[in-house]
Amino acid sequence: MHNSGGGGGVCHVVAVPFPGRGHINPMMNLCKILVSKRPNDILITFVITEEWLGFIGADPKPDAIRLAAIPNVVPSERHKATNFPAFYEAVMTNMEAPFERLLDRLEPPPTATIGCVELRWPIALANRKSIPVAAFWTMSASFYSMLHHLDVFARHRHLTVDKDTLDGQAENIPGISSAHLADLRTVLHENDQRVLQLALECISKVPKANYLLLTTVQEIEPETIESLKAIFPFPVYPIGPAIPYLELGENPSSVNNDHSHDYIKWLDSQPPESVLYISLGSFLSVSSAQMDQIVEALKNSNVRYL
Repeated sequence: MHNSGGGGGVCHVVAVPFPGRGHINPMMNLCKILVSKRPNDILITFVITEEWLGFIGADPKPDAIRLAAIPNVVPSERHKATNFPAFYEAVMTNMEAPFERLLDRLEPPPTATIGCVELRWPIALANRKSIPVAAFWTMSASFYSMLHHLDVFARHRHLTVDKDTLDGQAENIPGISSAHLADLRTVLHENDQRVLQLALECISKVPKANYLLLTTVQEIEPETIESLKAIFPFPVYPIGPAIPYLELGENPSSVNNDHSHDYIKWLDSQPPESVLYISLGSFLSVSSAQMDQIVEALKNSNVRYL
């Protein structure tokens, strides 16, 4: 990507993630990787809400990454799980205007932008301002491909995006293999229909981007990645897992102070497919009492777990 902005030859990239831990973390890790490659040539403005600035403002980061905040125009992170469709709708409709005002004030002028696919509006906004934009996808290439083909099929057939309409057509969707039909039906049946509609609207904007960045590895999903490269007229890059491996490399002891080697030894000593792995993620908050109940239930079940 050539530098067309100001700032004495510095490439100024504006990154805007979806306001959620599963999007902010990988995009921040990508930004850290970018500045590690050319620390004197890249400046990144990382745009989040004021609430998220309070969450991550004190986290260590390279000097070439600066944080900027827009007002809290979406429901609080702490309560979004109580009505996620309303939160999702607010992200789609309320964040664009304050982000654009901030973008217009930034110095030096932005050279490029990186926006989460699930925001819907960064690609069109960058197009209006003639700023190159990379669409950033935080899940597997296979899942992106499935949603892309679902969106294309629904639009070409003028079908309503709902489980009753699309479920009966699932086996007829080009580009979705029989191996992924069960995954597709899960998407159709276990997601709020308005959320699904908005998600597919986000997917539909990607062809107007200049790049597509996938947090996957070429060797893991080679066929899917090559098929996406054939679909889009712009570069599609598998950037690898966007995890903080730079920090782990600098301070390997940080991953060992919880006796992680003991966990590995314990796992290796268990029979195959005998351990239940539990990850609650960052979406839902679990109280101490609820966690105690989960642990008690696991102990009573006599199931090996981690």
